[in-house]
Amino acid sequence: MKRYGTVIGLKAEKIEEYKQLHAAVWPDVLKMIAECNIRNYSIYLRRLPDGHHYLFSYFEYTGRDFDADMARMAADPTTQKWWKVCMPCQEPLADRAEGEWWAGMDEVFHVD
Repeated sequence: MKRYGTVIGLKAEKIEEYKQLHAAVWPDVLKMIAECNIRNYSIYLRRLPDGHHYLFSYFEYTGRDFDADMARMAADPTTQKWWKVCMPCQEPLADRAEGEWWAGMDEVFHVD
């Protein structure tokens, strides 16, 4: 199992919409997340002192081929529709790595 943490901006005017979407995530999206070996997935929202709102995600990947599972998820038509609804709410970080939407974070501490 590998842990992942990511971050992305959230447009202030889209906060309530984003919360409502995630209060009722489409069942087929949840099914695809599970089928792609993602467990214990959480998203947190925080306004930082810079005045901007950020989403922080955490999940555990239990599969054997992360890139293949993420490609499978990205190819799923329902997931693509979900992303088209969610992505306009988000503001990717300017310094994210090439190909990232949510910017990866480095784990510096974990305890079981």
